[in-house]
Amino acid sequence: MQIFGVDIGGSGIKGAPVDLDRGDLAQERHKVLTPHPATPEDVADSVAEVVGHFDWSGPVGITFPGVVTSGVTRTAANVDKGWIDTDARTLLGNKLSLPVTVLNDADAAGIAEMTFGAGRGRKGTVIMLTFGTGIGSAVFIDGQLVPNTELGHLELNGHDAEKHASTKAKEDEDLSWHHWAHRVQRYLTHVEMLFSPELFIIGGGVSRKADKFLPLIDHVRAEMIPAELQNNAGIVGAAMAAAGS
Repeated sequence: MQIFGVDIGGSGIKGAPVDLDRGDLAQERHKVLTPHPATPEDVADSVAEVVGHFDWSGPVGITFPGVVTSGVTRTAANVDKGWIDTDARTLLGNKLSLPVTVLNDADAAGIAEMTFGAGRGRKGTVIMLTFGTGIGSAVFIDGQLVPNTELGHLELNGHDAEKHASTKAKEDEDLSWHHWAHRVQRYLTHVEMLFSPELFIIGGGVSRKADKFLPLIDHVRAEMIPAELQNNAGIVGAAMAAAGS
């Protein structure tokens, strides 16, 4: 069975048909740059471009980098503030003329990893963290998702943690892997103090380079492993959500 998944990020919008039996992309993904400003209408046009690239006609799952409740986007940390309280499901559904499911991007990635990837079969408290333009989070208790946790906005050094420890912060400040790993470590120990997880799954595009920074992190008791689906997890999870809606 194939369902289309789209992952809206602060820097790029990517999508592909997903083989839900294998939990992997059925075709090579297509990516476009996120428009700036990332207004609802402009982003919807970009999503339509990605979906249209495959001439897709069927249900579409779409992730959003913020809180999503019943298809309505409630926050917009890394996209245009016009998204706040937008009925994204209706907007995107009308743009595509297709059935649409919308959910938080990190929640989608976490669902995919817990089903097909690094969290498969794991019980207890598992926290998936996606490092990119911001820091997304997905918290699972015995495999059940606690939606819209947004742990990237925990305060660290007087600011949102993602302003200090995201991949964007590393790039903007030209940090070495060692320096950035120290920031990530401080963030992880803070999250661990609050939630005491058994496992951290480290996702986002930087998960492809986990060997460059995970070995540099200590003082974290929980097991830390990179996401197996890497930066495709959001696309796969979006498709899974659309299939289950």
